[in-house]
Amino acid sequence: MKQPVKIGIVGIGVISGIYLKNITARFKNLEIRAVCDLIRSKAEKAALEYHIPIIYDTMEELFADPQIDIVLNLTRPYEHYAVTYGALMAGKHVYSEKPLGASLQEGKELTALARKKGLMIAGAPDTFLGAGIQTCKKLIESGFIGTPIGASAFMVCRGHESWHEDPEFYYKYGGGPMFDMGPYYLTALVNLIGAVKHVSGMAKITFPKRTITSQPLNGTVIQVDVPTYITGMMQFENDAIGTIFTTFDVYTAEVPRIEIYGSAGTLSVPDPNTFGGPVRLYRPESGEFKEIPLLFDYADNSRGLGLSEMADALISGRLPKTHMSQTFHVLEIMDGITRSAEEHHEIEISSCEDYRKFSSL
Repeated sequence: MKQPVKIGIVGIGVISGIYLKNITARFKNLEIRAVCDLIRSKAEKAALEYHIPIIYDTMEELFADPQIDIVLNLTRPYEHYAVTYGALMAGKHVYSEKPLGASLQEGKELTALARKKGLMIAGAPDTFLGAGIQTCKKLIESGFIGTPIGASAFMVCRGHESWHEDPEFYYKYGGGPMFDMGPYYLTALVNLIGAVKHVSGMAKITFPKRTITSQPLNGTVIQVDVPTYITGMMQFENDAIGTIFTTFDVYTAEVPRIEIYGSAGTLSVPDPNTFGGPVRLYRPESGEFKEIPLLFDYADNSRGLGLSEMADALISGRLPKTHMSQTFHVLEIMDGITRSAEEHHEIEISSCEDYRKFSSL
């Protein structure tokens, strides 16, 4: 495989804008060859604005293009499985938006198929590769907070129906605050602390119906099918204990995004939905949090960084940092927390060892 690596994009929705911008203007090892969307006008607009040579009417036509190396799956969560499966069957590597699949079973089938065919799945989020979380990782590895003993993570908002143009999928299969936003927080946590071996959770649907107040669907009522208030507990492989709280039910809260608690200090981690943000370190000798300068590149909105890194990995014959070992581990944690809430017992995370081996490479 040679540079630039050719990309075919399936799904031209809200998130596609920053991918299109960064791939065409920033990541020179990538080239968009084709786009496809169920609404052809969206694909036409993207192709015109970003000088993309080919528009395919169906994803199967895109998969059949022999010049496409990686399929970028930007569809809705409940569509991720079908698109990734089809691309793998056609012999393409895949980079998928989060989550890997809308269920643990979908994730198992996709990773098994990729291994069987000798293909690569990698995926979002790639924000952990940014300056903020990489600086946090360096501080932890350098001993600034001693041994990590615990963590907390909070994702609090009132839902997406007030601003998103078509928010219903956030409340359907594959959606909800855990599966939608949890990947950012959990990917950050496992990168900073390590693999998770056990989880437990509690969850509920607070508001069974939601009314869209954004355009063009203002007034449409959504039936909520997935939990929107979820609290999970995690035991990491190093015996640190973490909590995660995700909700679409709360207007606001005065809580940190992520904190890592160590034997010698506390680390305040920036919003994991961003690449930069303030990193703040508390040491007992100072008695206060102090902001630490970012030590790495990519502090701005660098979505597409993971795709670019995947392309480099394919060329050099190594595993990408966004490899499916990570996205599957995060998916299993989210599934485990949700299943624990339904079944009322602790869930063992089977991918713990696999993620530990991958993260040590």
